[in-house]
Amino acid sequence: MSLLVAAFFSALMFGIGLGVAGMTLPTKVIGFLDVTGSWDPSLAFVMLGAIAVHSVSYRLITKRASPILTANFQIPTKRQIDPKLIFGSLLFGAGWGLGGFCPGPAIVAAVSGVPSVQVFLASMVAGVYVHQFVNKSFLSKGT
Repeated sequence: MSLLVAAFFSALMFGIGLGVAGMTLPTKVIGFLDVTGSWDPSLAFVMLGAIAVHSVSYRLITKRASPILTANFQIPTKRQIDPKLIFGSLLFGAGWGLGGFCPGPAIVAAVSGVPSVQVFLASMVAGVYVHQFVNKSFLSKGT
């Protein structure tokens, strides 16, 4: 139960932070990506703040013997750059640039009821299901 409570409050804090920073507004993202027009650097400052907090927190937390709410750390070990990573990154970037959302801010903005947010979220969910279907198809063929 305490893990669910911690997850809820972490997600709540993340959502509030996205809202306060204006990252739930596609115009902010589009303004950041418009480097030849009226560029808005505020997203860069949000990213730099997140990187700073993560780099300090990660080093402090991983010095512990184990996490507080679970038995062990789950740190990714895969370090290779493969075609799936490159293709996924390109799809993510295209969706981000065209829609002005990435998954976190889109979920936070879902409560707004704005049709473009709902279309983005529906597309994102469909993409997750397509990915699962494709992976299961390839895994069942042994590739």
